[in-house]
Amino acid sequence: QVQPVESGGGLVQAGGSLRLSCGASGRPFGSYAVGWFRQAPDKEREFVAAITWTGNTNYGDSAKGRFTISRDTAKNTVYLQMNSLKPEDTAVYYCAVSRSTYHSRPPTRSDAFVAWGQGTQLTVSS
Repeated sequence: QVQPVESGGGLVQAGGSLRLSCGASGRPFGSYAVGWFRQAPDKEREFVAAITWTGNTNYGDSAKGRFTISRDTAKNTVYLQMNSLKPEDTAVYYCAVSRSTYHSRPPTRSDAFVAWGQGTQLTVSS
């Protein structure tokens, strides 16, 4: 089973940028979609972005226009480039691998993802 591993979180000022990485241990991501979710204290887990193995993407409303998800198949890594960060982006960001393979649009529901990383903390200061 693919086990995603996140990295790249940290502390950044509002308006700044940061890139999160999601690597895979155990097996390659292959044809599975990879998604990013986030969870802030006392809030439900929220969909951020996802990408299929073909490069098709989907974004949550909070990410549109500011975040970009990409995939480097050779490195077996998925990235989340986050620009124009806001304090409300502060959360633990999780990478997840889909339960099934997707060719067109990747899923957005958390129950479509079966393997989750441990999460990486992003804190945006005002």
